[in-house]
Order: sequence, then C-alpha cells, then structure tokens
Amino acid sequence: MLLLVGLGNPGTGYAKHRHNIGFMAIDTIARRHGFGPFRAKFRGLVGEGEISGRKVLALKPETFMNESGQSVEAARAFYRIPPGDIIVFHDEIDLAAGKVRVKRGGGHAGHNGLRSIHAHIGPDYGRVRLGIGHPGDKDKVTGHVLKNFAKADAQWVENVLDALAEHAGLLIEGEDSAYMSKVARAVTPPRPKKPKPAEAASKQEENGGNGV
Repeated sequence: MLLLVGLGNPGTGYAKHRHNIGFMAIDTIARRHGFGPFRAKFRGLVGEGEISGRKVLALKPETFMNESGQSVEAARAFYRIPPGDIIVFHDEIDLAAGKVRVKRGGGHAGHNGLRSIHAHIGPDYGRVRLGIGHPGDKDKVTGHVLKNFAKADAQWVENVLDALAEHAGLLIEGEDSAYMSKVARAVTPPRPKKPKPAEAASKQEENGGNGV
C-alpha cells in the first residue's frame, strides 16, 4: 500500500489558504480516482482507492500543520508502510506559483509540517512541492501562506490540481520526471511552433500571395 498525504490545517476557515494546497491536491486526486469517502482515523481523515493498479491510502492530518507527523506515523505504523512508500503534498514558498517539483528524501527546508514528519518517520519519504510563490519579505511569509489564494490565482491553481490528479499514475509508478513534465505543460502549455520559412512561403501562395 502507498500512502499519499496532503498537508494543511483543518476547518473551513483555513480551507482556501495557500498553506492548504496539499489538502486540495489530495481531495482532487481522491475524486478523480474514485476513492471511497473520507473517514476519521489516525488523527486525520483517510480515504482508500486504487491508482495504476496499486492500493492507495489518502490522508489529511487533522492535527494542524505543526503536528502532522503524529497522524502520518499512526497510519504508517498501522499498515506497516515503509517511508519510501509515503508521498507528501505540501506548499512551497521557494518555488514560483504554479511550479511543481517531486523530491525523494532530503531535508524539510524549515516547513513545519515536514519538520514534524521528519521527527516521526525520518527523511526518507517522497514529497511533491507545490509552489505558491514568496511574498518577497521573510516577515510577510506567515501572512502570505495563511491567506486565501487571490482571484488571479484561480486558473493556475485549478490547472495544477487537475494535472496532479490526472497524471497521478506516473507518480505512483515512480516516473517523477514525466509527472513533473505533464503538470508543467498543463499550467504553461507549449507555444505553437513558428512555421519554417519554406512553410510560410507555401502558405502565402495558397492564400493567393497576399498573406491573408
């Protein structure tokens, strides 16, 4: 069994905060792949389903961000899931808004949710870093993450969440580079290729030589 964890804070007052994009990601993945309803367990909310033929447990800790590791460890211990089969979705201020990076192992970079998980299960889990941008001043970071996404963010947030869910099979299969590429294309579609000079000339002839 794989364990997918979304980080955030519980309660409707936090639901649309940038800090809760991990919750949003897990909700979208669970809906897209037909997971069963979430239920209270392991100091969080859990739902079960299948992605790419593998059984998956989705978890949203209800402990508040700073104690997320308690919930993750409870689920991990119950199912005897090795840390390498755990993937955590979380907000990342050091990535531009809309950017997504997958990382396996490593440090917590000061993220309080990851810090708690490190303390309980160690560093050898995967994480999907969801860029929310930096406010430009370290003194404004708390206010930035604990505020709702701006209206201008709505489209890229929707695109990212949809792509995370649609291509989740790649992540489950360990195809991290392909997963990141698919999500990136959903947020910033490639520009149409400019026609080569010969193609442009041919097209102009087809239109009667007037360029229309």
